[in-house]
Amino acid sequence: MVAEKASGVGTNPLEQFVLLAKTTKGAAAVELIKQVLEAPGIFMFKELIDMPLIKELDTSPHAGYYHLLKLFAHGTYQDYLKQKEELKLPEMTQLQKKKLQNLTIVTLSLESKCIPYDKLLKELDISNVRDLEDLIIEAIYSDIIHGKLDQRNSSLELDFAIGRDINPGDVTNMITEFQAWSDSCANVLKAIETQIGKANSEKHQHLAHSNAIDMEILNIKKSLKNQTNQSQDTDDMMGSDNVVDKIGKKYKIKSNRGTSNTKFWQK
Repeated sequence: MVAEKASGVGTNPLEQFVLLAKTTKGAAAVELIKQVLEAPGIFMFKELIDMPLIKELDTSPHAGYYHLLKLFAHGTYQDYLKQKEELKLPEMTQLQKKKLQNLTIVTLSLESKCIPYDKLLKELDISNVRDLEDLIIEAIYSDIIHGKLDQRNSSLELDFAIGRDINPGDVTNMITEFQAWSDSCANVLKAIETQIGKANSEKHQHLAHSNAIDMEILNIKKSLKNQTNQSQDTDDMMGSDNVVDKIGKKYKIKSNRGTSNTKFWQK
């Protein structure tokens, strides 16, 4: 069974709430947080968390809602269940619960692109597969994730998931991972440059060898040409001597080859 995506989310739907947070405090700020946690298309909350009047809730009787907002930014549904008593987190509405469960799937997608149903049922605190698949399909149609339900293997195969707010505590780890990635890229680049150098060296050697062969062939051609010319000159010289012999016989002339004296006589 494949669930396709449908509608998209807004460009920055949180902006209107951030503007209201500039002048909203106390109980009104709590109502603002409730609306944000239920609002469709809002899955990142850092800007709102950083607003001064929202931060004031952390030291007020409404601190539970401030912690709940931070949980939506960085946490999971299991975090909510574990910290509910300690942080005095308020009860969530059905819409808020579904959104946090969807955000939990996003977090799980960072660990694996193929998530077994068993893991999802546990992490989302859902008792049956039918409800789980309905939740996943809703998340796909809300553009929170892209993927398909693999019912044969009882798993969710993910192609895409939206981003979440960065937990300040994760920044150091991210820097370390990016540095490791950068070092790996540098090593790969160095290896490529080494291979390029070897290839260029082999190319130059091949060209030098090819030029040496061409020069040797040219020398051989010249040598053969010289030998041919010398042979032709010898043949021409022998041909001239034959002509002299014939003339001598006709006119009774005797020629002493190799000397400058020639004797003439008659019968």
